[in-house]
Amino acid sequence: MPPDTAFSWDTFRQVPVIAILRGYSPEVCREIAEVGMDTGFHTLEVTMNTEEAVDILSMLRRDYPLMNVGAGTVCTLEDYEEAVAAGAQFIVMPIVEEEVIVSAVAEGLPVFPGAYTPTEIYRAWSLGATAVKVFPARELGPEFVRDIHGPLSEIKLLPTGGVDKGNIRSYFEAGVLGVGMASGLLDRALLAEKDYDGLSAHFRKVKNAFTDVLE
Repeated sequence: MPPDTAFSWDTFRQVPVIAILRGYSPEVCREIAEVGMDTGFHTLEVTMNTEEAVDILSMLRRDYPLMNVGAGTVCTLEDYEEAVAAGAQFIVMPIVEEEVIVSAVAEGLPVFPGAYTPTEIYRAWSLGATAVKVFPARELGPEFVRDIHGPLSEIKLLPTGGVDKGNIRSYFEAGVLGVGMASGLLDRALLAEKDYDGLSAHFRKVKNAFTDVLE
């Protein structure tokens, strides 16, 4: 992939959190991107089941070139092709769909398939996943990550679903590559009130809860 469209691992590692944009208007997505730029959350996922997802992806890629912008809820090859055409720099999936994973690997796009059981996690990794999205992580928790890393220490994990300010530190202490965050980061009450200063403060609180673990 050309350098100007490649996923930046340096950017991701500074704050290894994927902010999940699901169901938000283009205008709200732009406001979230502004907050992300200001607070260091530079990796955004636009889910493909969001209305105008392709347009939002294209807008964010065009207007926020210093951010990593990818597509989530990619379940089919059609979803994948639409996301790539819109400029997605990485692919996130809620499932293990072989043809999507293989296509992303062939094109050099980071791909994070969703898996729940050890068998699913290993299957996703064996197909070439960059990291495996442990999903939904809400009922599994950080101890599950530790248990998986016992026999499968080489597999990089990205827990998503139920990650919040209260448990994010424990996930990083368990050795995850990163996490995906939706409502735990994108506070619904603050967004409903269009309180973007409050959202910025919330982002900083989330970041302060775990970043010293990365040092």
